[in-house]
Amino acid sequence: MNWNIDAFYDELRSILDFWLTHTCDHLNGGFVGRLDNDNTPDAAAPKGVVLNARILWSFSAGYACCADERYRAAAERSFDYLSTHFVDHEYGGVYWTVDPKGRPLDTKKQIYALAFAIYGLSEYYAVTKDPKALSFALDLYTAIETYSHDKTHGGYLEAFAHDWRPAADVRLSEKDANEKKTMNTHLHIIEAYANLYRVAPTDPLKAKITSLLDLFDTYFIDKKTFHLKLFFDETWTERKDVISYGHDIEAAWLLLDCAGRIEDANRLTTYRHFAVKIAYAAMKGLDKDGGLWYEYDPAKHKLITEKHWWPQAEAVVGFFNAWQLTGDHRYFNAALNAWLFINEHLIDWEDGEWFWGVREDYTKMAQDKVGPWKCPYHNARACIELIKRKPSIIN
Repeated sequence: MNWNIDAFYDELRSILDFWLTHTCDHLNGGFVGRLDNDNTPDAAAPKGVVLNARILWSFSAGYACCADERYRAAAERSFDYLSTHFVDHEYGGVYWTVDPKGRPLDTKKQIYALAFAIYGLSEYYAVTKDPKALSFALDLYTAIETYSHDKTHGGYLEAFAHDWRPAADVRLSEKDANEKKTMNTHLHIIEAYANLYRVAPTDPLKAKITSLLDLFDTYFIDKKTFHLKLFFDETWTERKDVISYGHDIEAAWLLLDCAGRIEDANRLTTYRHFAVKIAYAAMKGLDKDGGLWYEYDPAKHKLITEKHWWPQAEAVVGFFNAWQLTGDHRYFNAALNAWLFINEHLIDWEDGEWFWGVREDYTKMAQDKVGPWKCPYHNARACIELIKRKPSIIN
């Protein structure tokens, strides 16, 4: 196993080539909504906006990294489908799901989804300079600020009905708490806004990113444990929940990256400090094999003994980032061991892509290779980030 730029280029190409080969929907357009663990497509599966926005980001960023025209063509395919089928032309925003034919299915307005659409669109604009993509992204930014921004208490409300009226159930998924404000949605709003700022910088957008960084400082980062607090009501009363090791290590490097995008010296200093503190806290979730456990429930003293694909990808970046900031080889070894774990247990060397995860005994979890949440975003981004950071060669 190599730990060098070539290894990350190879894996990035392998991931994106898998998606090119197996996920293009040649019957209905765009990309298939679901592919099982044996690479069998489900023709009846709905198509999710988060999956499609992440595909758009991944092929756009992959093209920027590899200059492979096939990836640009796939990004164009994704943009065309997203802009044709997911846009709500009556009320604005994007639908949560469409049916296999591209007709609106679940029309709720989940702010997390709007954020990911902005993230993908801004990346696509960065490589194509297509004005329609930037206009689309700015429309979604306006929608978030118009409907989701809490002008009384600060932060962003989680979700709305089709016409932007309040919704009773605002959960992102069945496992989440039904609360008005979540760390996860705020993390991906700031990620999206920072990427939009990269291609269309304005003072108001910078102010929004600054405000979001301050919200994380004030509410989401636990200054005692340096784990992330996940759920709050509208007035910022916390609802105690699990520790999510994957979200910890993702936030550790991603928030610093956002502070760097706006070149805010004071917040860069703050978030360099937080990046290391949060990474150290996330190390509590590391197993001796280098894998990162999924979650820990403090109330029940229960560890969720699964190792999903996306926390492992984020672990490689987050721990490597902490090593770059400190020179502390504990973090370097954590990043390296996470990559070793991925290579040994998660990459499907026979059929391509990564498995959803493994259980404590290393049996494979049977969830989809492709689905509403299983996408090329976390693993492709980890490869791209390590390429940028130029890891030392270890054979």
